[in-house]
Amino acid sequence: QVQLVESGGGLVQAGGSLRLSCAASGGTFSSSLMGWFRQAPGKEREFVATITRSGGTTGYTDSVKGRFTISRDNAKNTVYLQMNSLKPEDTAVYYCAATVRRSWTVQTQNYDYWGQGTQVTVSS
Repeated sequence: QVQLVESGGGLVQAGGSLRLSCAASGGTFSSSLMGWFRQAPGKEREFVATITRSGGTTGYTDSVKGRFTISRDNAKNTVYLQMNSLKPEDTAVYYCAATVRRSWTVQTQNYDYWGQGTQVTVSS
């Protein structure tokens, strides 16, 4: 059983930056595909970014390409999401997720473990 704990959310002005962290425990982090998702009020949870087990390949939804960067440190069992040039439409609860069943997926239903989420609010 993998436990995921996100941190780093907060309130920031448009154009600002935040760095989210997700600490994993209770499983084999280095064997897990890791992803970040977000859910805005009244909307479905959506894919943001994913990173392969080795960290060699990353993927992003179009709306964050060039602004967000996902990375991982397998020695620290932690995955990060660096968010730059934030926009009000980035406001959401951000969730970290993990799966060992897939080597690559952006589908919410394919992730097995989820954190509790961290709120990101971007003011205009």
